[in-house]
Amino acid sequence: MLPAGGKVLALIDLSDVYMYVCLPESVAGKVPLGADARIVLDAVPEYPIRAVVSYVSPSAQFTPKTVETAEERHNLTFRVKLQIDKKRLRQYEPFVKTGIPGMGYVRYDSGAEWPPMLQYKPVPKNFNLWKATGSTASN
Repeated sequence: MLPAGGKVLALIDLSDVYMYVCLPESVAGKVPLGADARIVLDAVPEYPIRAVVSYVSPSAQFTPKTVETAEERHNLTFRVKLQIDKKRLRQYEPFVKTGIPGMGYVRYDSGAEWPPMLQYKPVPKNFNLWKATGSTASN
């Protein structure tokens, strides 16, 4: 038995992976749809994921409560959706989890170069996210 409005099942479409970022009003107007972006997951910061801007909110909102400082919460921001291409997603499948933290970066000047830390690096085929910890010495 479930209470009224209780959930039985939650489905997640892992072929539709994106990250929302909040950009200040001074920048959001400069970001075109299709602009180049990067998503850097906390679990694997050495592999920035290429993405594109697929949505820019038409209206401003207050910065979400998860922003670190109270001063930043007073600013108006625009929600921007960074979408990972479905074909590219396959190579990042082991890293992608619902709600995994990370940072999103948007390049609104197409002539600007990405800094070295955000340059695309292919993920090695034998890359293992789960590394053994502790002693490896045999007794």
